[in-house]
Order: sequence, then C-alpha cells, then structure tokens
Amino acid sequence: VRYSTSFLGYLWSVLDPLAMSAIYFFVFTVVFDREVGYDPYIVFLLSGLLPWMWLSGAVSDSTRAFIKEARLIRSTKVPPTIWVARLTLAKGIEFLAALPVLALFAIVAGATVGWQALLFPLGILLQAALVLGIGLLVAPLTVFFRDLERAVKLVLRFAFYATPIIYDLGDLPQSLQILGAFNPLAGIFSIYRSAFFPEALDWTAIGIAAGMTALVLLVGALVFRRSVRAVLKEV
Repeated sequence: VRYSTSFLGYLWSVLDPLAMSAIYFFVFTVVFDREVGYDPYIVFLLSGLLPWMWLSGAVSDSTRAFIKEARLIRSTKVPPTIWVARLTLAKGIEFLAALPVLALFAIVAGATVGWQALLFPLGILLQAALVLGIGLLVAPLTVFFRDLERAVKLVLRFAFYATPIIYDLGDLPQSLQILGAFNPLAGIFSIYRSAFFPEALDWTAIGIAAGMTALVLLVGALVFRRSVRAVLKEV
C-alpha cells in the first residue's frame, strides 16, 4: 500500500541502504586501503546496513508513535502496545523484503553460504525484541519530552559508528572488543554475517546481545506500562 502509487515501488525500501553501501564501498576500497571487514566487502556492508535500517527506522518512527496518530488513538480502543509493535513489524517486513537484494549481491560477488545461515531466524528474533524494547521506551517518553525526538536522531547517528556496520567487532582493539560486545547489535550482526563469513560468528557477543536485549525489552515494557495511562490522557 505504501508504494502502490510509486513508480519505483518496492525499490524505495532498499535504495537507501544500497546508496550507503555504494558510498562506503567506494570510500573503503578506492579512496582508502581497507583493513576492516571481510571480502566481498559489499556483502559485508549490506549484511550490516539492511538490519541497521530496520532498527533506525523503527526507533525513529517510534518517537512519533503516539503524537502522529493522536486522533486515531483517542477514537479507537486497541491495546496501546499495538502503536509501537506495528512499527517494529512494518520495518521488519521491509528488512525481509530486502533480503533478496542481499542474496543477489552475494551471488554476483561470489560469496558462499554456510550452515550458519540457519541461524538467521535467531538474529531476526533478537533484533525484533530489541527494536520493540527500545520503541516501548522512547514512544511514551517523547509524549512528555518532545525534545527526545531530536535527541534520538542524534543518538542514532552516533550509534551508527559505534555499531559494527562498516567494520567487524574483531577489527576493534582487543581492549575495546568486550565493551563493543555490549552493543547488542554487535552480536546480532555477527549472526547475519556468519551466513557468508563463518569467522564473523561470535558466540560471546551473541550471548551478551541476548542478555542486553532481554534487559532492554524488560525496561521498555515496565516504562511503557507505568506511563501509558498518562500518555493516553496527554494525547
């Protein structure tokens, strides 16, 4: 429905990560002598950028989840979590719809697929829980603190470079790798990338990611539950 009147249609959901991948691919393979990531680097980039777009898009939209749909929220009686969960689901579907593009680049670039591809659903499950937890946290708080919407955009911009997207967790100095693993996306992305790069699979980072995701989801659910009544009155 979103792209029904668009000439490019479905391609709009993948143009952004494709454009970013092209830019970083040019910078790190033509301008600079790349020493991070794995070859083929374009597959490495896309396997990080596509799930990043899921998280950043859903979290950014979650800051307006109640404000944008205030009139509809006041006139309907549905579980309030629907207004956040639908964003996680919608962006997750866009991510799944973009996977054929990743597969196409993997075939063209000559990347091989290992048994680790069977772990892909685990990465999707962990990321869906993480995105939902963050959304449940920021959606109600933005109703009371409108500046949080801009703050979240700044945090996401910082988080992009603090997340192993254009580099791998193993590319960090040894002293920073454990700290970097506490970014739950590090473990989640290692699951996605292990389908093409088995050496990227880091079970320590995945275990930390699972624990951090559970914590974020718990905190988000508690904050949402305690503030939802005040939010519904405010909107």
